[in-house]
Amino acid sequence: MLDEIKARISEEVEALTRELNIELPDRIQKAVELGDLRENAEYKSALERQQFVQARIGHLAGRMAEISKINVADMPADRAGFGSRLRVRDLALDREVTFTIVAGDYIDLEAGHVSLDSPIGRGLIGSREGDEVTIELPAGQRRFRVVELATLPRQLADEDT
Repeated sequence: MLDEIKARISEEVEALTRELNIELPDRIQKAVELGDLRENAEYKSALERQQFVQARIGHLAGRMAEISKINVADMPADRAGFGSRLRVRDLALDREVTFTIVAGDYIDLEAGHVSLDSPIGRGLIGSREGDEVTIELPAGQRRFRVVELATLPRQLADEDT
């Protein structure tokens, strides 16, 4: 999972760097050629995009630094945390759902990703297989039972075997 996140960040940084160094200067130059910059929407749009891209690259650099500090060896192998994949039973609906706890930037709802900072993510952190957890959601409280837990250390160990 960490390698997947690092690859996604690297790909996004590469695309944004290309946009910042090649595409945006071209857009800005074309907008300048149109004349009066005070009322030039293309020029203002390109400058705003340039600022956004620079900020996003800075944010991603920070995320990469945070991910580099994660030491999987220090993570508990028996409790849910970052990167854990959990199969849970929604006790009210009597159906099973699989969640993977991820950083907020990398949520893919269709893949069952939940953010560490979401109510479900916070509610599942620290849970173990067999635990029942009550989570306060905007629609009210929901109870889940952890049916199966694959922590990040376990997943990485399984990949090595």
